[in-house]
Amino acid sequence: MDIKNKIIVAIDTIDSVQALKLVKTIPGAGAIKLGLEYFCFNGPEGIKLISKTGAKIFLDLKFHDIPNTVAGAIKAILHLQPYMITVHLSGGYDMLIRANEAVTEYCIKNSVKKPIILGVSVLTSLDEKDFISLGIKGKVQEQVIRLAKLAQNTGLDGLVSSAKELKIIRKEIGQNLLLVTPGIRPTGGQINDQKRIVTPSQAINDGANFLVIGRPITAAKDPKEALNYIAKEV
Repeated sequence: MDIKNKIIVAIDTIDSVQALKLVKTIPGAGAIKLGLEYFCFNGPEGIKLISKTGAKIFLDLKFHDIPNTVAGAIKAILHLQPYMITVHLSGGYDMLIRANEAVTEYCIKNSVKKPIILGVSVLTSLDEKDFISLGIKGKVQEQVIRLAKLAQNTGLDGLVSSAKELKIIRKEIGQNLLLVTPGIRPTGGQINDQKRIVTPSQAINDGANFLVIGRPITAAKDPKEALNYIAKEV
């Protein structure tokens, strides 16, 4: 398998023209992650624009609301045929079950491929100091495991989690869930706003199925070469 298929490139601009130009330079990437900022500015048409390149879309909107609202919101974006979507695991059991049901029902009814549903555990921008301010007891690792088990119990396909917790997640829940890992920086890369980061090779060795990498590729002078370099590093 080409290791580039495991690399999801995170687009961090709201400029759809710039995003489109960038995506065309990295056709070998496993998927393109488009998040909340991009979607809020460009809407569904902005997603379609990128999809026309043939790129798989990781639509990272992190749905989190009451069960019926989340189910309705997810159904509203499924016509875009995303490759992956995200829901916040902290939304709870009922919300996650309803989200999964809504996706399954829609895809069967419309004869489309079911997207990978990923549960977001603890954001990589958070650490234990943040937990104190939020009133959450225990360590980040403990919360991640609780949420990983919730993802498994509600039938989700995978989990978004820092690579710092990959080993313990694999130990606790085995190989049943796909693990998608943000906060990845190549050797020598800048940390920026991520607090819990690792290198690409370490993340793959620790059990990640996909790596989410943004600025080390998108901000490079030659994004295609940066993607190839990271693949070689792994």
